[in-house]
Amino acid sequence: MGLIELVLIAVGLSMDAFAVAVCKGLSMKRCTWGKAGLVGAYFGGFQALMPLIGYVLGVQFKEVITSVDHWIAFILLALIGGNMIRESEGACEDYEDEDESLDVRTMLGLAVATSIDALAVGVTFAFLTVDIVPAVVFIGGITFTLSVAGVKIGNIFGGKYEKKAEFAGGLILILMGGKILLEHLGIL
Repeated sequence: MGLIELVLIAVGLSMDAFAVAVCKGLSMKRCTWGKAGLVGAYFGGFQALMPLIGYVLGVQFKEVITSVDHWIAFILLALIGGNMIRESEGACEDYEDEDESLDVRTMLGLAVATSIDALAVGVTFAFLTVDIVPAVVFIGGITFTLSVAGVKIGNIFGGKYEKKAEFAGGLILILMGGKILLEHLGIL
């Protein structure tokens, strides 16, 4: 997997976290860089951890399903992307009850919820021979950066961008899944 593909996957995965970060920013009366950084650390950390866990799990089964790995990657990315597109219709609505609280319980729940898709992507990385350590550091860094920006954007501009961001992230993941499938079928 090349750098461009990794960047696109990282951005696609981070759109869930970005959308929730925008919602957190919306709920903050006073948004500091410290608060934005804390949100970014939770989301970036979990977006890095989950693909690593998925990769370790995927490696365990790699030899068993190598002949269909491209189909698995396509199906997982298409399902994740389709779900993100579907959820983009109500992006902040799921988090309306959340106040500006940044307590551990709230943030862990949000971080896990926004990174489940990264677990499945980690499984696909096991089949694509991705160098996992730089990949997860890269994914975590992109998510951290976009989450910090999301909190600030949400606090300043309101809920204008979260639906578009989640839709774009889903579309990117579907396109990446299609590209992986077409490459393995020899079409690209």
